[in-house]
Amino acid sequence: MAVSGHRRRPVVALYERIADAVHDGTYPPGSTLPSEPKLAAELGVSRPALREALLLLQEDGLLTVRRGVGRTVNARPPRRGFEQIQPLEELIGGGTGPRVRALLRTVEEPTDFTTQHLLAPARAELRFWESVLGGEAGPAALCHEWAAADEVLDRVHPPFARALREREEEAGGAASMLSVLLGASREVALHAHSGITATLLGRRRGEQLGRPADTPAVLVTQVVRVGDTPVLAAKHMLPTGAPALPVLQSH
Repeated sequence: MAVSGHRRRPVVALYERIADAVHDGTYPPGSTLPSEPKLAAELGVSRPALREALLLLQEDGLLTVRRGVGRTVNARPPRRGFEQIQPLEELIGGGTGPRVRALLRTVEEPTDFTTQHLLAPARAELRFWESVLGGEAGPAALCHEWAAADEVLDRVHPPFARALREREEEAGGAASMLSVLLGASREVALHAHSGITATLLGRRRGEQLGRPADTPAVLVTQVVRVGDTPVLAAKHMLPTGAPALPVLQSH
């Protein structure tokens, strides 16, 4: 998104709220947004600010104005954020990648995050991998990755389900879950979307990365799908001073 310096931050924040709603399916491709008065009331904002944010969304290709219909979500809205479907250890390592150190490989019940992003039912069992990416300079990132339930993977991506089971039976050679997914997807088309936010590490994550709790960090959330079915959801925490992360924004 190209936003000139004179744009007010509330308008940019409103742009992000609506763009998030487009990308998470609240306003799916082809749908028509509510009228300006109704949308302004729903979002609790003024109509002038809403109108400016909607103009930015039109400029950036998310919305189209159709005479007699209103503003509709484009059939293929542009993706945002961390969109290269490539293991994080390769992205931040320039192709060589830091080492992956497994902290935890377990099965857990859905959390709010996985319920939202993997559409997991309350009693599902999801594989959870916690890893630290580190090189010669020390820990570079903390990764939390969840796979969809086995019954989902066996239906939409059997090679990934088999690869996960095989990997967990191996004694060594830690890898990220995304790396395993890509290795099992040579004949399977994958699609991803992500979000990037600024945050602080917090106590537990700071201890895992050997940094103070109040260290600024970037949190990248990522969801990978086969067709319309999410098969992997992840959170990647990169503290200040971590290697550069390439970001692809398509338009």
